[in-house]
Amino acid sequence: MTDSPVALVTGASRGIGRAIALALAAEGYDVAATARAPRGPGQARPLDELGARVAEFGRRWLPIETDVSNLDGHPAAVERIDRTFGRLDLLVSNAGIAPERRMDVLETTPESFDRVMGTNLRGAFFFAQRAARYMLERSKAGAGLTPRLVFIGSVSAEASSPSRAEYCISKAGLGMAARIFADRLSGEGIPVFEVRPGIIRTDMTAPVRERYDAAIADGLVPQRRWGEPGDVARAVVALARGEFDYSTGLVVDVGGGLMMPRL
Repeated sequence: MTDSPVALVTGASRGIGRAIALALAAEGYDVAATARAPRGPGQARPLDELGARVAEFGRRWLPIETDVSNLDGHPAAVERIDRTFGRLDLLVSNAGIAPERRMDVLETTPESFDRVMGTNLRGAFFFAQRAARYMLERSKAGAGLTPRLVFIGSVSAEASSPSRAEYCISKAGLGMAARIFADRLSGEGIPVFEVRPGIIRTDMTAPVRERYDAAIADGLVPQRRWGEPGDVARAVVALARGEFDYSTGLVVDVGGGLMMPRL
């Protein structure tokens, strides 16, 4: 078993997940990361570049090509982490997708709804369940873990967007899932947190970048700038350090004041 703490970051090939994985490596974590496999022959593996960067921090690295919406892949992913590291101290449940096409709530299709829910809520819930079970087993075996769960939610858990209802609903459900895990694990020595990013500059927001540029300039975000993946990563690192372990169930808003009530 490795002496270093081990973090698993889902959906880590780009954007927020990638930034979190690198920040945790810099913090001294060995890192396992998941991403969906390439879609076609000849494509670069989605986690190769990230693995090279993690190695620059002198940390051990385990890439896992899996889709968290496929529940059958969850046991194998955790088993690979166990074989490689013998421990898991931190799950950062970050994998998430947006609707393939924004459409009015009155036009939302069952196919789009199920696709988004499958990753953002169903997949995240059952992956966390599997990881929490493993953490409890290893902790009871005296492995000396410092286990924690962090869910990456969204301000869309509270802010309505009628053009992407399935995304908002999935994140609202994820917020409740984080609270339920925090409640259940509160007596087991496993703090659970939710980080809610606001408008973050990623591939997911790229299609609406001009719209958000104008809205931010008009004061939608009180701090008047885009959020960056590193802003979210720093929040996760603060939680991973244990500074907030007596605040299980905490929701950390990383939105530049976006959700702050104002007159």
